[in-house]
Amino acid sequence: MKKLGMVVSINISEKKGVVKNPIKSGNFITQHGLENDAHAGDWHRQVSLLATESIDKMIAKGAKGLTYGKFAENLTTQGLVLYELKIGTRLIIGETIQEVTQIGKECHNGCEIKRLVGECIMPKEGIFTRIIKGGIINNGDSIYLDNTTK
Repeated sequence: MKKLGMVVSINISEKKGVVKNPIKSGNFITQHGLENDAHAGDWHRQVSLLATESIDKMIAKGAKGLTYGKFAENLTTQGLVLYELKIGTRLIIGETIQEVTQIGKECHNGCEIKRLVGECIMPKEGIFTRIIKGGIINNGDSIYLDNTTK
């Protein structure tokens, strides 16, 4: 298997509409998402992912104080152009298998990043997955393309 990238941060929040906080590892539950995360549930956006490369674009445009989880992403990745993945692509991340279900999303009203910089990267470059096979993901885990199941 070819390594596509890696997880640099796992982020969680207990309620929606707040910044997610980094944790060292997370338990991702099949057809649910990150255990105890406000956005987990029986829907197509169980896990959100955003690349450090996308965050760096916002910093270059003048956004200050950006930390992992600030865009409410569950997984902050590095080395992989997430938004170029096709819907239906399956990724092996840690012990999990995740399927890409959506690229981007509408930015909610009052987005702090959009207010400060004039735009937000999550609507274009963030992606969402659902958990096909649950398990633990740790910071530093590699991300691979899953060619074995469909």
